[in-house]
Amino acid sequence: MTETRLRTLTSSLAYGLCTLFFAILALQNLRFGFYSLFYLSAGLSAISFGGCLYTLGVSNYQLRARGHVPLVLSLELLTVLAMWANGTTTAAFWSLPVLTLAFLVLPLRPALKVTLPVALALMSMLLLTLPVADSLPAIMAFVLLVASAGLASWHYDHMAQSAEDLAIIDPITGAHNARFLDETLQKEISRAKATGHPVSILMLDIDHHNQVRELLGSDQTQVLYRRLAEHLFTLIRAGDTLYFLDQGRFCLILPFTHEEGARVTAERIRRSIAEAPWAQVGRMTVSIGATTHISQDSLAERLRQRATDALEEAGRRGHDRVWFSADSQQVA
Repeated sequence: MTETRLRTLTSSLAYGLCTLFFAILALQNLRFGFYSLFYLSAGLSAISFGGCLYTLGVSNYQLRARGHVPLVLSLELLTVLAMWANGTTTAAFWSLPVLTLAFLVLPLRPALKVTLPVALALMSMLLLTLPVADSLPAIMAFVLLVASAGLASWHYDHMAQSAEDLAIIDPITGAHNARFLDETLQKEISRAKATGHPVSILMLDIDHHNQVRELLGSDQTQVLYRRLAEHLFTLIRAGDTLYFLDQGRFCLILPFTHEEGARVTAERIRRSIAEAPWAQVGRMTVSIGATTHISQDSLAERLRQRATDALEEAGRRGHDRVWFSADSQQVA
């Protein structure tokens, strides 16, 4: 199940339970003649039902939906109004499912921004209108609820971020994986076309990779990949991104880097790897293909293929070298 579908299911269930809870309260208040509480609880039920309909209506872009904040805020303000109008702890407890709802349908920071002021206002009203002994249970309920709901929301966000990282990070090297490359490269091309700033790409291959793999075996080759990735991380700038494409091939995206900068960076990487000691193989060299985005480029695939062609040309010309490709023209 995707995160969008999970959030849609969670939010619709949360709104649905609030709708049912406040509808039952409305019927009970109507039955016993508490008409002011009836109207307030009926209003809370109606808003909750509207939230359920809104959730289903934006199910395809649930993670970008902005309507939950005013819906939750309306529910919380109505609970404050219910307590202010009736001056009872009963109305204060109405806010507990609403505060829980906030952490279920909103990310952690917006949920805290919406719930903390309301919770503090409700606790202040309890302290001002009731003896401390009578208000203490409700205050403790607010504190425990906000703390536990906030912790649960933080844990969910942390797990979701971990899952996202696993989806885009190669577990062997710690670099981004191939699936994330085209997405990022397309964004960089779009930004380059919009701003006029250059973007370059480097493709890097371990020379004689098949022989190295046969010599080391699978496990030690993976160790070599990881060591090479760690070495590359020390050579690139903060805004550059590194990708591992399997079989000893790496890719680097260099935003705001023109042709000369790409050539200098590629040569610096080639020389650093050739001069570094490698515990697994002693000495290792790489070939690098480089290219820079031009105005005719609109697809990531085209730019990536040009860098791959340059890499293959570098390999054909003897390895341990950099080859730059400028559209149909290739330059050493």
